[in-house]
Formats: sequence, C-alpha cells, structure tokens
Amino acid sequence: MSKKLPILFFFISFNFWAQTEESFNLGFESNAQYYVDDQVTGDFTASDRFRSNSYLKAEYLVQNFTFGIQVEGYAPQALLNYSPQYNDPINIGLYYAQFKNDKLDITLGHFYEQFGNGLALRSWEDRQLGINNAIRGIKLKYKPTENISLTGLFGNQRVGFKVSEGELFGLDTQMDMPQMFKSENTSGSIGFSYVGRYQENESDNPDFKKLTSVFSGRFQMNIHNFSTGLEGVVKMDDAYVENGTLYPDKLFKGNALQFNLGYSQKGLGINATLRRLENMNFYSEREAAGNTYNELIVNYIPALTKQHDYSLANMYVYQSQPSLSFNPLEKAGEIGGQIDVFFNLKKDTPLGGKYGTKVSANFASWYALKADFISEYQRVDVGFLEAGEHYFSDMSLEVRKKLSPKVSGILTFLHGNYNKKYVEETYGFVKSNVAIAETTIQTSEKTSLRIEAQHLWTRDDKKNWAASTIELNANSNFSFFVTDLYNYGNEDTSHRDHYYLLGGSYSKDRTRIALSYGRQRGGILCVGGVCREVPPASGLTLNITTSL
Repeated sequence: MSKKLPILFFFISFNFWAQTEESFNLGFESNAQYYVDDQVTGDFTASDRFRSNSYLKAEYLVQNFTFGIQVEGYAPQALLNYSPQYNDPINIGLYYAQFKNDKLDITLGHFYEQFGNGLALRSWEDRQLGINNAIRGIKLKYKPTENISLTGLFGNQRVGFKVSEGELFGLDTQMDMPQMFKSENTSGSIGFSYVGRYQENESDNPDFKKLTSVFSGRFQMNIHNFSTGLEGVVKMDDAYVENGTLYPDKLFKGNALQFNLGYSQKGLGINATLRRLENMNFYSEREAAGNTYNELIVNYIPALTKQHDYSLANMYVYQSQPSLSFNPLEKAGEIGGQIDVFFNLKKDTPLGGKYGTKVSANFASWYALKADFISEYQRVDVGFLEAGEHYFSDMSLEVRKKLSPKVSGILTFLHGNYNKKYVEETYGFVKSNVAIAETTIQTSEKTSLRIEAQHLWTRDDKKNWAASTIELNANSNFSFFVTDLYNYGNEDTSHRDHYYLLGGSYSKDRTRIALSYGRQRGGILCVGGVCREVPPASGLTLNITTSL
C-alpha cells in the first residue's frame, strides 16, 4: 500500500469535517440538601442527612444527526420523597441518536413525545416533580407533504435506571387543512392517535387481554379572532387496580372529552376549557396505578385550574381525579372546567391611568362524575354530563399596574373551595380567601426591590396564615431574598409555626448558583397542574446550573 494513501484519506476526512456544521452542548444541574433537626419539622431520622440529585447532559450535533447522553447521580441518596428507583449513586439515565431532515425524523434510544393534548400519550421530564417517563425504543416521524405529519413509536418507559415491563406502541397523524379555507385568517387541523400497552399477564379470565388500546381523535379550528378545539379519547377494557393489587376479573373501559373555546383581539382574551374524565388513568405497568411518584404514567392529565405564583394561593391546590376507585372512596372520574379572561385598560383613561392597567380573572370548578356503584366491584353506571360531589372551585382576580417609571404593583384576590376528603382522601372541606399585594421598585438600572405580602383567611383546617417576601436584586449577578409563612391562626397554639426561608443567588453568563436555608412546609407541590407530596423538612439547599 502506498504511504500516501493514509495521508490522502486523512486530508479528505479533515476537509469533510471542516465543512460540516457541528456543535457541542453541555449542561449540568445539581440540587443538594443537608437536612437538620428542627422543633417544627421534626428530627431527621432517616439515613444520610446530605443528599443530592445531579444531571449532566451532553449533546453533539453534526449536520442532520444529534447524539445525546444524560448521566445522573443520586449520591449518597436522592432527595427526600423522590422515587426509590433512583437508587444508584451514578448511572446513565438517557441516551439517544437522532437523524432529522425536512421530511424524516428518526430517534433511537430515549425520547419524549406527545399526541394532541396528551390525553392519550405524553412523555416528559420535570426534575422538580421527579418525573422522567421517557420512552426507550424507536420513534419515526414522516412528513409526506407540508400539511401531513405521521408519527410511529415503540418502546418501554423509563422507571429509575430501568424500563417498564409493559411495552408501548403509538401511532399519530396530524393533518393541517389550509386548502379547505379561502380566508387567510382561517385555519384548521384534524388528528388521530392510537396508543397500545402490551404487558404479560396470568389470569383465568379469558376477557383479560395482554393488550390495552387507547384511541383518540381531535379537531382544531381558528376563524379570525376565534379558536376552538375538541379531543375525544376511548380506553378499552383495563383491569382495576386498588392499592397496588390487580383485579384481573374486574375490567372497565375509560374515556375522556376535552373542549376548548377562545377569543382574542388587541387588549382582550377569553379562553374556556371543559373536560370530562372517566377511568382515564393509564400506566405502562398496570400495578403502578396510583403510585405517589408519578412513575410509568403514559398520558398527561393536569389539573385545569389557574397556576398561581404565590405560596398561600397554592395552599389548597387541586389535583385532577381521573381514576376509578371503589375503596376507600367511590370515585369514577371528574367533570368541570375553567375560564380565563384577560383585558387591558387603556392608558390615559380613568381606570387605566397614565400607564394603563392589566386585569385577569379566572374561574375553575370541578366535580365528581355522578355514578351508581354496584357492590363487589362488579359494575359502575356513570352519567355522561351529570355532576356529583363538589371537588374544587377557585375564583381569582389579578390587577397589574405600573404606578411610575420605577414602581409597579400587583394585587390578587381569590376565593376557593377545596374538598380535602375527596381530593386528598383525608377529611374536611376548606373554604378560604386569599389577598396578595406585591410591589417592585426599580432603584437603579440594575437594582430592584420586590416586596410581597399575603394573607389567607379560613375557618377550616389550620385556620389563618400570613406570608411575606422581600427580594433584592442587587445587580445583574447577585440577588437575595427572605420569606416567611406564619400559621398564626392555628387553634393549637403550640403549632403556630413559622416556615422561614432565606437565601441568595449568583448568576454569571450561563451559570447560576443559589444557596438557601430554612423550613419546608409539608404538603402538595404542583408544577403545571401535576403534583407530588413533599415532606416537612429543614436544612440547607444548594442549586447549581450551568451550560456550555
């Protein structure tokens, strides 16, 4: 062989890669806590006072290809109340290879996907909630025309560093229909989905199938300032699960219906969503139904209520109730909806003032599906649009106002009704009112001070609460805060507790480091309408995020 051939090959290869568009992305996130004994939250009796969740993600892009890997560490253990499935100090959580051009998109390895509104399928990651239900397998997207998109997938869902026993199959088609409309301000689309879960089973019931199928159809239309959408889902026979016990001789169908209607113009927006769910919990392993860690969930059913930004407004927060239950309470699903209204009061008017005013209002109300339950799990007869037990309602009004070039404020008021017995399966019904005032003062170009005051009134549960926050953004790099929740109205005077938190952060380019110390009130933590339980705890918290 000529000695010039390797040199020539190297030159050709170097020239090829030199002309190739490529990039490398690296991201790191670490959340660590050191737990301490506290007279309010109690002594820390578990092992390992120091715990951390860390994520290192690397992604390499070259031409039409993307290669990625995510390494995760839970050392010496995961943070409190995260799934025990995250039991390795360090391991590979995700890996994938993707090819994508204008018509074709193929992914091998781990991937995320959503069909329609997610009522049939959604896989996603939320580290704050401890959710990562990525699918490991193959996903194929194909666009034969500009207006048609086809998706097919197969794989197993992630659970910890392993994957589910059950296998998932998915097919989805999305068709835009601009040719049906002559107006440029009118558009529409239709879509159809199929999701199947295949899991081996042992049962004497011949009607108990290994495959459970979900079918979905949806329609979306926009006409000038109006928009509307409808999605319907049918889940075929699925075995009933209660407290982790599978009943293969008790088979029930499920269904979902969601309707959206909206109107928008300059300075005004109205959006309404109505939804009915009946036995629509869907997991890649049947026995996982109802687990407290949100693991192995195939579909996405968030609570359709206003997502509040304030601690006391999230004291009694709704969680969707899609499942069928005979014990401890009889529940078949939920029915209800919400409406949002946004409008602007113009500048230089009596109500708008010099700078104008932004107003938003929300009303949400949810009920149980009215149903007749037949003893011994034999049957449940559910009304279509009949409401039963009142689960939750929330009315809120928010006013945002700029008072001067350097001062702005927000006023919020909300009234809520919360059925603890049925939502949390504990006891009680809570009626509450919350008032919140917030102001931000821009003291200089890079310095601002934010002050927040909250109050919650209720004659129920633990009675009245007060809360306040002071946050100083000293410059573009440093910020500091102190906050306190005080249960001053508790009838048990020995538990009129303060839940304080103080800390700060440093940000530079793509790096942020935050440090805080204080108490965490136990209860429900919700992000985007999906919730998990968090325990009461006290200690030091360190958060680091950076990327290249």
